[in-house]
Amino acid sequence: MKRLLLLLSLGGAGLLLAPAAQAQRTDSTGVKPQLNTAPPGSAPRPAQPVNTPQPTIPAPPPVEAPLPSNQQYDPNRPSGLDFPNRPGVAAPPPPVRKYFIYSNFGLGYTSSYGFGVFNASIAPAVGYQVNDRFAFGPGFSYIYSNYSFPNSYRQFGYPSSLGLNSFGLKAFAQYRVIDQFFIHAEYEVTNAQALAERQIGPQQVELIKVKQTYYTPLAGIGYRQQLGERVAADILLLYNFNNGIDNYGNRTSPYGQPEIRFNFLYRFGR
Repeated sequence: MKRLLLLLSLGGAGLLLAPAAQAQRTDSTGVKPQLNTAPPGSAPRPAQPVNTPQPTIPAPPPVEAPLPSNQQYDPNRPSGLDFPNRPGVAAPPPPVRKYFIYSNFGLGYTSSYGFGVFNASIAPAVGYQVNDRFAFGPGFSYIYSNYSFPNSYRQFGYPSSLGLNSFGLKAFAQYRVIDQFFIHAEYEVTNAQALAERQIGPQQVELIKVKQTYYTPLAGIGYRQQLGERVAADILLLYNFNNGIDNYGNRTSPYGQPEIRFNFLYRFGR
């Protein structure tokens, strides 16, 4: 009987303590209220803004100015450089240089009737290249002639030798017909010295220098051999429309018939 009362008393005490334990467990897991520690009258702290990432819009590509026509892209020259002798690509033509020096040099010696004649000449000119076919320009000429006479002529009053000088002004024009063949024409006015005999005795003569003016039109064909970008050599076969000798056997031109020349050309400038 005493054990039964003890068990009943323990069970009743357990029932009384259960609500108190439950209330204590609830308080330990709850959130304690926070006290307002701000001074009276102060505004509440504003809420901090939240940084929301904005979507990124790509910038448009830069617009490039169009290249000049001479710098446009060429599939045959992607680097923009010209490489001559490349298979399938022709080398660019050389530039047409506008100015050139055109000249010939002459040396000659002839002998007839016992006396000899030595000639040295130079005829430089400055040419202007209008295009790849036509050119023209002015020039001048100088001819030195030396006559030598045999000793047997001395008894008649001839000297051992005598020199003559001739100066001329000319203008020329050339037109390339096909490939390296061209037509050449020129007109020259020459102030020349010539020999004349003056009778001073029955068998005595005196050689004197007389001045003559020659008007010589020349025209013919030529062939040019290119020796480089700037240098070339020409050979010309020209017809002398003055004939060179009049009806009395006197010379009317310092040039022969026909006139064969070897000219040299040198281009300068751009």
